[in-house]
Amino acid sequence: MKFKFIIPFILFTFYNCYSQLPEEFIYVKNEIPTIKTELRYFSENNFVGKKIRGYTTNNLILTKKSAAALKNIQKELEPLNLSLKIYDGYRPQQAVDHFWEWAQDLNDTLMKKQFYPNVEKKNLFKLKYIAKKSGHSRGSTVDVTLVNTSTCKEIDMGTPYDFFGEESWVNYPKITREQQKNRHFLQQLMLKNGFKNYPQEWWHFTLANEPFKNQYFNFEIK
Repeated sequence: MKFKFIIPFILFTFYNCYSQLPEEFIYVKNEIPTIKTELRYFSENNFVGKKIRGYTTNNLILTKKSAAALKNIQKELEPLNLSLKIYDGYRPQQAVDHFWEWAQDLNDTLMKKQFYPNVEKKNLFKLKYIAKKSGHSRGSTVDVTLVNTSTCKEIDMGTPYDFFGEESWVNYPKITREQQKNRHFLQQLMLKNGFKNYPQEWWHFTLANEPFKNQYFNFEIK
């Protein structure tokens, strides 16, 4: 009789050890069940064209502080039939290293037409679209858009996520009035809830009082 209880106990213990996060980090879905997630680097739908190292699931991980701020935003959006949709949150350093390795091969331009049609690949680091260190690896940076919960469609922000070019700058003028309005709404929503933006990417925000300002993590997303 005792044996049949031992195996489940061992599996339960193994799972909890395996999935344990560093202190102050959280699986965001546990805190905000209604939030939408599509971790692009867990797929081939990204500027590299391959699943990125360190992403083994679609589980969004962030620091507790940034997740708490997003929870407040999600509550504010619900009466408007809107939801946050997160493309990326915590990003392990090994993923950033993967970007660097990819950038060294100037002949690999598989996804250029979709993600950086007007920018030479050799200039992606110079223009600060990608870097050797990323705020994402500190756990309090998110790439985010808005979704209409009635239609399940993303709100039109003028460019796709991770589009490298002036068109993605927050204040880029050559988009429609509706697209400008949508960008402004997202910016104001995030800023008033404790995030700061990155002017060259309408989707990119970092918690202003992030807990790990000088620490970069490398644990896998599991």
